[in-house]
Amino acid sequence: NSKVLVLNQSFEPLSICTAKKALVLVLLNKAIMIASNERMSISTSNKSFLLPSIIKLNYFVQRPYKKVYLTRKNVLRRDNFKCAYCGRSDLQLTIDHIEPKSRGGLDEWENLITACIKCNNKKGDRTPEEAEMNLRFKPFKPTHLTFLINSCGRINEQWKPYLFVK
Repeated sequence: NSKVLVLNQSFEPLSICTAKKALVLVLLNKAIMIASNERMSISTSNKSFLLPSIIKLNYFVQRPYKKVYLTRKNVLRRDNFKCAYCGRSDLQLTIDHIEPKSRGGLDEWENLITACIKCNNKKGDRTPEEAEMNLRFKPFKPTHLTFLINSCGRINEQWKPYLFVK
């Protein structure tokens, strides 16, 4: 059930896979193990294998530029399914324009945030400053790496140098 970070031959993060899939890639000499999970292993009748935590492919995978499309679901994912005003995630969520559309606000990453219905109604057709509501974070245009990190939940400490996370 553990997750493994898959690196391209150039050490660029590609994806996350299961430990079983990673071990198969290593055993087939399609990847090398960069770091292992010291607490987990798998045993056969005559050999024991440490499960990988990070693997690097032995060949370069040409990936097209991964553009993250501006969709409702991606805004919710970027904001971790939490209201940008109150931080709650247990209420129904909507998408809010920081600069209201009626005042020329555009549909772009830096102007859209996730808001619960209560906060969205409280803000109304005003800016957060006019409504005296503070944003918990500044909205940004995410990269595919942002979603890769979010998809795995808790980040393994061994992964941080490869994900450029402090």
